Amino acid sequence: QLQLVESGGGLVQPGGSLRLSCAASGFTLDYYTIGWFRQAPGKEREGISCISSTGSNTNYADSVKGRFTISRDNAKNTVYLQMNSLKPEDTAVYYCAADRYYYCSGYVPIGSGFNYWGQGTQVTVSS
Repeated sequence: QLQLVESGGGLVQPGGSLRLSCAASGFTLDYYTIGWFRQAPGKEREGISCISSTGSNTNYADSVKGRFTISRDNAKNTVYLQMNSLKPEDTAVYYCAADRYYYCSGYVPIGSGFNYWGQGTQVTVSS
């Protein structure tokens, strides 16, 4: 069974950092584009970053550009989202998603393009 599991969320003060992980089981992430999404209460899901299967292409939403970094370690079958300079408006449930054919380039990821999703991890930025 193909599964994605996010971890690393939690409560952090404004200006702090967190690193989210997206670990795959039941399949190898080597050939998959990975996207990170988030959804705050009462808001629509927002695509924030993606990374191509080789890691050569990445893209970020303007809202996180310069603060978040996506990376992958295919040997560990894991993708990461390093989040720095966190703001209260970053508070949301964060999801990773995978798709073998999604092309990550030039625009933020679109959720409908991804077939496999994790269950999400809560990130709360508050003093």
